[in-house]
Amino acid sequence: MVFNFLVRLRGEAGTDLFSLVTRERTQGSNMKLSQEKFSAYVPRTEAGHCKWAEVLKDLEKIKTSKDIDVSLYTANTDEDEECQEPVMRCFFLETEVIIQECRIKNCSETQDVVNIWKNGNASLGNKKLNSTTSAKCKECEEYEEKGFTEFIQNFVKVIQRDCKH
Repeated sequence: MVFNFLVRLRGEAGTDLFSLVTRERTQGSNMKLSQEKFSAYVPRTEAGHCKWAEVLKDLEKIKTSKDIDVSLYTANTDEDEECQEPVMRCFFLETEVIIQECRIKNCSETQDVVNIWKNGNASLGNKKLNSTTSAKCKECEEYEEKGFTEFIQNFVKVIQRDCKH
């Protein structure tokens, strides 16, 4: 029963915990689950702790990736204060593009990028990652497309700005 559950779970997004391996020395099906790398997605909200701390850690892990070569809509770091939340949404929405790129290229950082997206969704709460509109703020697609490195640098600056408030 647990084996069947884990086999089904194996193919879902962000679940690179196990892989199915064929072995001669198994009982019954000649199949065995092999444990893979584990990366935690743990949103934190303790008092005095920036809710984006886990995202910053994962951004640090992926910032030097040689596997990720994409152009991404990159919000400016000096947007008006009232646009802070829509700007954050844009950055998190663009992580979906990075996830797809990582899956295509089989990046070692795929789970870290999935964690960034999940933490963004959890930290933004009920508002989720699909709405970015505000009368004064730009739509994500209105920002200039920039390379991965500059995208990550701006993402970090925007998060750090949010953590100070």
